[in-house]
Amino acid sequence: MPLLVALFIAVPILELYVILEVGSLIGVGPTLAIIVAGALLGSLLLRRQGRSAWRRFNRALGERRFPAGEVADGLAIAIGGALLLTPGFVTDAAGLLLLIPPTRAIVKRLMRGYFLRRFRIVQFPGRSGPTPGPDPGASRSYDFEVSAEEDSPPQEGEPRREEDERRLGPG
Repeated sequence: MPLLVALFIAVPILELYVILEVGSLIGVGPTLAIIVAGALLGSLLLRRQGRSAWRRFNRALGERRFPAGEVADGLAIAIGGALLLTPGFVTDAAGLLLLIPPTRAIVKRLMRGYFLRRFRIVQFPGRSGPTPGPDPGASRSYDFEVSAEEDSPPQEGEPRREEDERRLGPG
């Protein structure tokens, strides 16, 4: 928490300092143009990388695997986009690092190392390795095997099924 407070104080001060220094070197107009161009570039990159991450996320779900890498990509892209949309040179540089795939991979690797040191990984029943509890394979009253599929209302002239009658009422 103290780190966040320090960042919320230090980053704006640093941004103002850098903007004033760049403005004194190249002038107010070019400085503002660079800041606006950075925000526009950031929004374009955010949209493109965000769509790509969303497709990879959906593909992982379609393959029935946990989308951990895709979620990490999405989080990095969201943070990078927010940083690029924030006016300033320091936040633009940090946001750009999170939106470019090679540097995002480095940041993800660093974050993974941090989280692996910070949190304990627990394996679930049915997976290899040690499992917690007395009998992990035993069925419990609250365990359910289910699947879901999209259901649409019957089309015009199509007979209603029994489930439709219960759900939609007589019709």
